[in-house]
Amino acid sequence: MNPKFYGLPQEKQQSILNAGFHVFAQNTYKKSPMSEIALAAGISKALLFHYFHNKKELYLFLWDTCARITVEEMTRSGAYEQTDLFGSMDHGMQAKLRLMRQYPDIGSFAVRAFYEKDPEVSAEIQKSMGQYLQVHAAKKLEKLDPEDFIPGIDLQMMYKEMYWASEGCLWEYIQRGIMDIDAMEKDFRALLDFWKTVYLRKGREEAEK
Repeated sequence: MNPKFYGLPQEKQQSILNAGFHVFAQNTYKKSPMSEIALAAGISKALLFHYFHNKKELYLFLWDTCARITVEEMTRSGAYEQTDLFGSMDHGMQAKLRLMRQYPDIGSFAVRAFYEKDPEVSAEIQKSMGQYLQVHAAKKLEKLDPEDFIPGIDLQMMYKEMYWASEGCLWEYIQRGIMDIDAMEKDFRALLDFWKTVYLRKGREEAEK
């Protein structure tokens, strides 16, 4: 909890968050100066240090905020309540796209943070991400009915493959330097349709007709 930051008006909070997401999304942790974040937020560097004692504190705060608001938006969307895997993924996609419209660089920041190698922050990021994936993957997997999928499928490996492909899709957009949310939604829907024909028993049967 950061009482100084949360004491700010909501608009100013969002401005600082967006500035942090933007600057850290453009470069590595080491090469992202606090002065650039302050400039993007429209505040002085001294004031930014008033809210966050150092760059590590700000970076991990942004990471925790990213995870928290993502879970909150996913919960509001009903993604975690879906018993159908692809329905859950569709609701989750819509939730994340809504966040990306409010925080344009949050997706790029999350991916870059996940692959960040700086020892000052990487261990804490990986620990946090590992816990998140373990909890939410387990919840999704326990709701799956093996009878819905092609015989003999490894559901855990299937889920990992879809997660990796989703992250790879986002990483490709980051490399292009243009986060076209509408295009991302179109590509992800195409992936969902493809996975249904590959993994679902009904989808495979219909494709073979």
